[in-house]
Amino acid sequence: MSSDRLLERPVVPIAGPDDAAETYNALVAHSDPAECRPLVIHVVPETEGHDSRAFDTQKQRAQEAFERFESRADDDGMTVDTEICRGDTIAETIIRVATEAEASAIVFCSRGGSAWFDLLAGGVRTSLLVKSDTPVVMLPNDMRDR
Repeated sequence: MSSDRLLERPVVPIAGPDDAAETYNALVAHSDPAECRPLVIHVVPETEGHDSRAFDTQKQRAQEAFERFESRADDDGMTVDTEICRGDTIAETIIRVATEAEASAIVFCSRGGSAWFDLLAGGVRTSLLVKSDTPVVMLPNDMRDR
């Protein structure tokens, strides 16, 4: 896949409203809003007993994040699809969704923390890089709110 098509149909995992704003700003700085149609997802890990109150809280958080991303995208003319996803692990769920959606890439901003620790501990970033057959793009998150 050529680099000019890498951001055409990305899967974009977001953790919450602040992350949604930062990720949108980074994505739009590196793509043409008219050519990029992201599938924005929020992953809710499966838990023992499936606590419905906890899921409702996560669902509310996801909706707030989607609204933050979509409001910015609407202003720029970007079409956005959203989905709340459940799975055993965050990384495996993101990879599954990207594969099912035939995503052009998995695109996210670093959420802080030590990249060295992440590599040693096997965090989500490392799992995405090691296990995904879909290209993985980590955007810089130093963009300022627009």
